[in-house]
Amino acid sequence: MPFANIKMPQAALSKAQKEDLIHRTTAMFVDFFGEGVRPHTMVLVEEVADGGYGRADEVFVVPEAYRAKA
Repeated sequence: MPFANIKMPQAALSKAQKEDLIHRTTAMFVDFFGEGVRPHTMVLVEEVADGGYGRADEVFVVPEAYRAKA
């Protein structure tokens, strides 16, 4: 069963963008492995709250300008 676990900053994508990401990721797996994997493909989009991760020893907070618009 193909499985994708995508972690991203909370509120970085709108609901519609997350749905599109799921559809496109599923389509990618189908392109690689064939149509038979579609019903068994799992795509998990996890949102990480601000301050819940870091890079280069700095805690990351998404600037308001980069947050998804509802």
